[in-house]
Amino acid sequence: MPAVVDKELCVGCEACVGECPVDAIEMVDGKALVNDSCVDCGACVEICPVEAITLK
Repeated sequence: MPAVVDKELCVGCEACVGECPVDAIEMVDGKALVNDSCVDCGACVEICPVEAITLK
């Protein structure tokens, strides 16, 4: 299961977009969205400054 972004917490900083090694994160309406390419590496979870991303 891919990483999940809490849209209420996401501030749209795009740090996760640049950190994702498989380009599985895109910005939609100013918020991060994880697609099916996610490999559950956790890089986005560690880089998110507001802890808006979790691995389920």
